[in-house]
Order: sequence, then C-alpha cells, then structure tokens
Amino acid sequence: MKMNRFIKTLKQRPRQGGVPISNNLLAAVGQANQAARQTPTVITPSPAAAGVAGAVTQQVQQLAQQLANQIVAEQQQSQTITRNGRVFTKFDTANDVISNQTEVVTGGVWSDGITNLTTFFTSSTQTNTQRTYYADVYQKDQAVTGSALQYSVAFGHALGSGSFSQGQLNDSPSRAIYSQYRQLLLNPNDSRFTTAGSGSTDYVYVVNFKRDRIKERLDAGNWELPLRTISSSRPTNATGSVVASGSTVIQLIDDSSTAPATLGDSGKIYNIVSGSLTSGIHNPSAPVYYGLSYPDHGVLVLDGKMLDQKLNFQTNTGSSSEGSNHFALFRSISGSALLTNGATNAAFGFQARNSEKVTSTHYFVRIKNAEYNFSNNPSYVTGSVGQISQTTFVGDPKTYITTVGLYNNSQELLAVAKLSKPLLKSFQREALIRVKLDF
Repeated sequence: MKMNRFIKTLKQRPRQGGVPISNNLLAAVGQANQAARQTPTVITPSPAAAGVAGAVTQQVQQLAQQLANQIVAEQQQSQTITRNGRVFTKFDTANDVISNQTEVVTGGVWSDGITNLTTFFTSSTQTNTQRTYYADVYQKDQAVTGSALQYSVAFGHALGSGSFSQGQLNDSPSRAIYSQYRQLLLNPNDSRFTTAGSGSTDYVYVVNFKRDRIKERLDAGNWELPLRTISSSRPTNATGSVVASGSTVIQLIDDSSTAPATLGDSGKIYNIVSGSLTSGIHNPSAPVYYGLSYPDHGVLVLDGKMLDQKLNFQTNTGSSSEGSNHFALFRSISGSALLTNGATNAAFGFQARNSEKVTSTHYFVRIKNAEYNFSNNPSYVTGSVGQISQTTFVGDPKTYITTVGLYNNSQELLAVAKLSKPLLKSFQREALIRVKLDF
C-alpha cells in the first residue's frame, strides 16, 4: 500500500527539485513497482512478515529515488550542453516580442537635418522655360559639394495673368500653376483658393517643400516663414534686380496651436497667420491671415493680395506680361536672412520640421549566464582537437557580443543589429539586448 501511494504521488507531482520529471522517470518507477510485484511476499499476521514487507517497500522506494536522480542529472547535463553550444535562441512571442508600437518622430526638414535655413540659392541648371513656371531653391551654390534642392517657389493666376502666354492665356505658366495646385489641394467643386485674409483670390504664391524632405508630412505648428518687404522699385519682371528693402520682416506660422484643422480632400488644412514659433500667433483674438497650409502635401499657399498689401509685392497681373512673380517671393525670403531678429539676435531663417509616424517591433534578446560563452570563430580554438586557444578561458570562457541576427523559421537572415561596443559575456554575466525594428 505504501508503494502504490508513492507511485501515485510521483504522478501527481510532475516536478522534482524544480526540474520536469519526464515519462522516463515514470517508466523507471513502474519498473521498480514491477520488481516489487515479482518479489514473493507472504502475507501473514506475524510481526516478522510485516517487517520483511516493510524492508522490501523501502528498497523499492530507494531504487525509484536512485533512478529518478539519475534521469534528472542526465537531463540537466543535456540542457547544459545544449546551452553552452547554442548558436540561436527562439523567441517566446508572448514575452520576448512586442509589436505594433507607434510613435511620432520629427526632424529638421533641410539638408543634414537642420531646422533653420538661412542661405538661399536659385538653381543654375533650370532652363529659361522652367524658370517661368517655378524656381528651385538650394542651401548652397550648385557648384559647391553638398548642394541640394530644399524647396521650390511658384506663382499661379487663375486667369493666366502675370506670365507670357504667347497669345494664348490658357497656355500661360501662371494659369498652369494655379490649375495644378487647385486640382491637387482643393475639392473638385472649388475653382478658387479662398483664404480668411481676402476671401476668394485669383492669384497665389506657393512654397512647395521637396517631397522626400517632409517624409510623411510637414510638422504642423513647427514651421516659420520670414518675409521681408519688397523694394518699391521692383521692375515688371522680378527675375533679376528685385531686392528686399527696409527692416520690416513678417514671420508666418500656422494656427494649429489654437484652431483645429479643416479636413478636405487633400487632408488637414490650417490657416497661415502672422506669428512666430517663440511667441505664437500675433494678436490671437484677431490674427492677420496670409494663406493656407497643407501639411500632408508639404505645400504653403500664400494669398497674393495679402502679400501685395502687407509686404509691397506689387504682383504683376498684366495680361500676357512676364512678371516672374515667384522670384519676388524668393527675394523676400532670402532677404530676411540679411537682417537679425531682435528677440534672438540671429538671422531670420526659414524654419521647418517634418513629421513621421513610425511603427516598431521590439525584440528582447535574453542571454542567460550559461549561454553563448563560447565562440564559433576558428581563432577561438587551436590544435587538431580544438583546444581553447586562450588558456585563461579554460574553465572560465568569455566571448564579446557585437552583433545580433534575426532569422525566420527557415533560418534565413532578415535583419542585423549592431551593438555600439562589444559586450562581454561569461558565466558570471547575463545580458538583455533590445532590438527595435521600424517599419
């Protein structure tokens, strides 16, 4: 009876000493039980017979315990060998992998990740025909190494005025520009840009950020455009000698800090108002509106009427008259950098940041003390029998982890993560490395 109860107890307790007891252990106990059954037992009420039965039962229990200890020791040895020779570890997807983590990342729009642009150069490679439609702006002269396109400026007129049409207003560059941005940004039934500054307007100035610089979108509330007053001596054609004059600089931002975005077919839309990033909207109870911001497209549309009124742009709206008005916008922006902002004592610059939503998966690589203490590198061993080359590593092996590779179930390498510096690993050290994959 005692032996049967012992076997039942082992089956109910699947762990012995913290180590799983396998079916082999249960089989071993069964063999001991069978041996006990094969032992002749004479059941008599005499005390001597009862003593013999107790001794047999004790022997069976000792045999079972001996077999159990042997199996457990073999399992532990097997696990140790497996850990020491391990070249990869499977992730526990429930505890080691955290997926679909999203965060918004912002950065400087301009080259080298800077946020404040204070040097401006027009393209020297654009053809004369291209320059009648738009002007590309670089942060350096194109002859200088590292020069790169930052943004473009353009002028559009709904009726084609302000540009040479070669006798056909429908073919004028200003009409093409207005039509292009109307189709891109306005709802299908809208034929005119409508701003809070002057209502429906026939002509607009456009700042178009280079698409790959804004990544997912222009960061609303994180851009500032400085504009300087245009000289009263501006010629009809603004390509050449137009200069900014005086010390008046108007800084423009969007109103995302105080008003929700308007949603249209082109995404979110904000008003462009007078203000600065440091001080916010000027006179927020009655702001001065200058146009519309389309952050999802990286486009700023400035109301031509307001620029004429506030900054003396003197927009050429003559029929079939080449005005190159967009060069007046370029001169107004670049001329601002020649003055210093009294609040910061720094040059007025075109400030902007991009915004991007990044989805990440985090992989937690857990390295226990007994794992990855040996290297597969041929230099780790020496001789024909593979002796450890560093004698100090015998009995106390060490490795330096420099790289983590992520594989799929087919053992195909999908990603590689490099550590900033080698990580010492030994029997006395454990490590936790977090690998982050962005999508």
